[in-house]
Amino acid sequence: MRYILSSFLALHWAVVFALLAFICIDGNRGVAAALGVLGVAVQNTRFVDLENAIVVAPLAVALLVVAVLFCWALIETLTSDPANPDDSVTRIAFICASGVLSLIVVGGAAQGVNGLFMAVAVQLAALLASYVAMLAERRPAFAAAVPDMGETRAAAHVMAKAAAHNSSLSRISGRPDTNLRDGR
Repeated sequence: MRYILSSFLALHWAVVFALLAFICIDGNRGVAAALGVLGVAVQNTRFVDLENAIVVAPLAVALLVVAVLFCWALIETLTSDPANPDDSVTRIAFICASGVLSLIVVGGAAQGVNGLFMAVAVQLAALLASYVAMLAERRPAFAAAVPDMGETRAAAHVMAKAAAHNSSLSRISGRPDTNLRDGR
């Protein structure tokens, strides 16, 4: 079984971060337009112009790196073995996306951009929901592939307790234990 939801979510976030990077490097609009896509209207800032290359280049590169990580997670989701899922790339992509969004909040707060916290909080909540949905989709397939050791251990524990109980009863009563072969 292929992971349809995981594939869709990885593709979605790859497109979102790639579009944010493209809008960010667009000469006419820059970071203010990228923040506008997130839902923040930027009028004026305190210190640095948001179209300055010092601000635009690192942010665009960071957004593009996150987009590439989500593309990599998509490819890994499509090509991985369903019985043995490896979600390390997916985990790294979500961590990097959360980090970039957190840096946007910190940088926007330093610039005096109002309303940025709530817009990024919504994006972080969507990232968290996506990550939980991807884990939930992978968990049943992984659980079906690996036999449940909990039931086996519970049965062995019950059998060991019964054997110890029978042995104790036979020693207390003075009768020889029928389960012991050497007669002790």
